[in-house]
Amino acid sequence: MAFRSTHAVRRGLQSLLQKRADDVVFTTALRTPISRMKKGFKDAFPEELLAHVLQRTRERLESRGVDKDIIEDICTGTVLMELGGAKSGRMATLHAGMPITSAYKTVNRQCASSLQSITDIANAIRAGEIQCGIAAGVESMTRNYGSRAIPVDLSPILKESDSVDARDCILPMGETSERVADKWNISRERQDQFAADSHRKAEAAQQDGRLGSEIEPIEVRWIDPETGKEGKKLISKDEGIRPGTTAESLGKLKPVFRSDGRSTAGNSSQVSDGAVALTMARRDVAEAAGMEILGRWVGTATKGVKPDVMGIGPAEAVPKLLQRFQLKTDDVDLWELNEAFASQSLMVMDTLKLDAAKVNPKGGAIALGHPLGASGGRLVTSLLAELRRTGQQMGVATLCCGTGYGKASLIIAE
Repeated sequence: MAFRSTHAVRRGLQSLLQKRADDVVFTTALRTPISRMKKGFKDAFPEELLAHVLQRTRERLESRGVDKDIIEDICTGTVLMELGGAKSGRMATLHAGMPITSAYKTVNRQCASSLQSITDIANAIRAGEIQCGIAAGVESMTRNYGSRAIPVDLSPILKESDSVDARDCILPMGETSERVADKWNISRERQDQFAADSHRKAEAAQQDGRLGSEIEPIEVRWIDPETGKEGKKLISKDEGIRPGTTAESLGKLKPVFRSDGRSTAGNSSQVSDGAVALTMARRDVAEAAGMEILGRWVGTATKGVKPDVMGIGPAEAVPKLLQRFQLKTDDVDLWELNEAFASQSLMVMDTLKLDAAKVNPKGGAIALGHPLGASGGRLVTSLLAELRRTGQQMGVATLCCGTGYGKASLIIAE
């Protein structure tokens, strides 16, 4: 199907690399460390994490002489927060010192929620509704996981739907991973090696400071589990990385979702807490305000797949994205793939024929963690930082999403 758009879509590598006044650009990108579930952020509220990244974003803008009133809208991706995070999120923006005139909303696009918030802010800028906004994402899986991951109060008619795909929307995510491994013959050995590589890359990136460059340390409330005393604790680095992890050590773990399965706690993404925020604006507005331009958003594609193999979503969304902009896989310098499970990550890489050296150079969610609402923004933040560090330009961030679809965004660093 041919793409049609009311906006003049530039296509082809050379055209996309040309700068224009109406480009949608990123001017800040930062995140909290990612904490393991019930670890560093166990006593923190998600709105506190969100307020932190928003406050640090405001401070970065103001350090360059940018008036905070330039921010017209804030959109936060979140999956599990109570009432969709609408009230507590607005409280977080005002607590962080954002202007009262900036509007607020949340979006839930499952694991790609903050990639959706980026897309929503970008589209609002492109449509002329706003000139500058913040795309954010947050999740506390410590506080809100469990029953909220799969609905409990659900229509019995839908539970017994004649559509198997409708019924499969509430399959446990681990079962979808096993089905991907079965259907595409992804061995346990390959999954364990992929997971070990994720930890190896993340460990190296943590040691040499590449991960630290993305992170704003945060002091959070901490209740000592032994004494029960309340105090403060500074969290400054990602907690999920396990130094020295090998495929052999991972091979000793038992399957989690099936007795004879291939997905384990070691080759699946970690349940995590974290937050992210990115400032976006029209290029001419950003330049006039004195903002630093990190890169630009080009576009996003979303495509549905069968819910029982939801992890293959990027294998469908990425070709749709590349086709829209008349690009080839080889035109992309770096890929950020979420790593919900090693099984689906390998299926996507195999299907798209991706060069493994270009994928997740700082590790992915298996090593770093997967705070649902923050993951998409984390991918873009990592992508911008690594593209700029290496002097490369073109990057794609892509995630699979529960209930069956994939989402992918094209980013150009500057």
